[in-house]
Amino acid sequence: MNGTVRQASGAEPGAQAQRRPGRWLALSVLVLAVLLVAVDATVLGLATPYISEDLKPSGTQLLWIGDVYSFVIAGLLVSMGSLGDRVGRKKLLLLGSVAFGLVSVLNAYATTPELMIVARALLGVAGATLMPATLALIRNLFHDPRERSLAIGIWGATASAGTAVGPVVGGFLLEHFWWGSVFLINLPVMAVLVLVGVKLLPESRNPEPGPWDLTSVALSLVGMVAVVYAVKEAASHGPNLTAGAVALLGAAALYGFVRRQLTLPVPLLNMRLFRDRGFSGAVLADLLTILGLAGVVFFLSQYLQLVQGRGPLEAGLAELPAAVGAVAAGLVAGTLARRFSVRAVVSGGLAAIGLGLGALTLLDRTTGYPLLGAALLVVGVGAGFSFTVTADVILSGVPKEQAGAASAVSETAYELGAALGIALLGSVVTGVYAGFTAPAGTPPDVADAAHDSLGGAVEASSALPDPGPLLDAARTAFVDGVALAAGLGAAVLLAASAAAWVLLKGRKL
Repeated sequence: MNGTVRQASGAEPGAQAQRRPGRWLALSVLVLAVLLVAVDATVLGLATPYISEDLKPSGTQLLWIGDVYSFVIAGLLVSMGSLGDRVGRKKLLLLGSVAFGLVSVLNAYATTPELMIVARALLGVAGATLMPATLALIRNLFHDPRERSLAIGIWGATASAGTAVGPVVGGFLLEHFWWGSVFLINLPVMAVLVLVGVKLLPESRNPEPGPWDLTSVALSLVGMVAVVYAVKEAASHGPNLTAGAVALLGAAALYGFVRRQLTLPVPLLNMRLFRDRGFSGAVLADLLTILGLAGVVFFLSQYLQLVQGRGPLEAGLAELPAAVGAVAAGLVAGTLARRFSVRAVVSGGLAAIGLGLGALTLLDRTTGYPLLGAALLVVGVGAGFSFTVTADVILSGVPKEQAGAASAVSETAYELGAALGIALLGSVVTGVYAGFTAPAGTPPDVADAAHDSLGGAVEASSALPDPGPLLDAARTAFVDGVALAAGLGAAVLLAASAAAWVLLKGRKL
């Protein structure tokens, strides 16, 4: 394995001769798919207050709306990445893009919290086909390591740009149309991707793929979803029999998955990849990074709108520094990693995110924008450095025939981290928030609605002659919860920085 890694991390044999004409145009199609997923992920945060007002979900249902997409996608990414290696990455990408667009319509017209949760889950199934396919196609389009680093930087920068475009476009739509319109913006992007991708993208697959093992697919899905659900259940309601039983089921399924991969002649995922310390370090860095970020970012749009009273477009613009920082850092990350070292860039990026989240612990209801904007910029720069270089490390460490499965590992770490972050840190916010005391004399039904979610408090308080005291108590509790979650996220990121410094020692691109 180590010999494979050393060869893959340098220039591949015949790299100069294999520079495919039109590869940069093909890359432009791939980044459209990334844009599709990134925009969808960010507009949900802005739309959450409107979804809450219209569909009236409970606090638990609201969390499910936020993280069921990540649950499903985390459970299916490895399977879909391996499927792309077998049936063709272009074919899977285009089919997934069509499905993603169609299911977006179901999200837009959901009429109940339950239907919205189902629609988000189906979107996760479609989304699981997109991200591994884009990274795997980049691995097969760009054989020269310097070109590949730049292509991955552009790929990562586009994802970050999507986080900027999503809130701004979403904010504009929310101020002029109903909340479902933020999901319909996926349709024109999907249409362009499919029409242009048919012409420009080359097909690639593993020439000796072996069968697609459905038992492994089932074990992976059950294991991932069960473990994340158990964490969410324990975080929301404390350790209990249900959480313990589901956790055991998930652990047993994942153990079975690993054992099966080690015995299959052609496994869905080559578990021996994890014997390489650099590969494992990059995957761990991805998982802990997004775990620390996701739970805080999920609630930041609600803070800007429901606590500080900003409109959705203004809230979207307020989050722009994070995306700008990530775009700028992603484009130069590969160059800096070669000039200094992989571990210096990744560890430094993780530490920067930790410091940025640490600054968010100072939030209160009246925090001025300079502190918030500066913290988001630092977080974005750190994320751009870390995510870009770890993606390059993961892809460069495997033969191109296994690019789909390897990139799926990267994306699984990302999505699993997102699900765990929203479940753990999101539950911290929800738990702190639910503990506030409603002012004396508040009608029980109004107090119950207020304790469900901050959006519920804003709506329910409108029935009171003087809504001020209830809103003050609810907003203060919400901010306290976000600040505590930011502190925990900062601790996770600083620990991840130290781990990356050790695990990525000597790693080169």
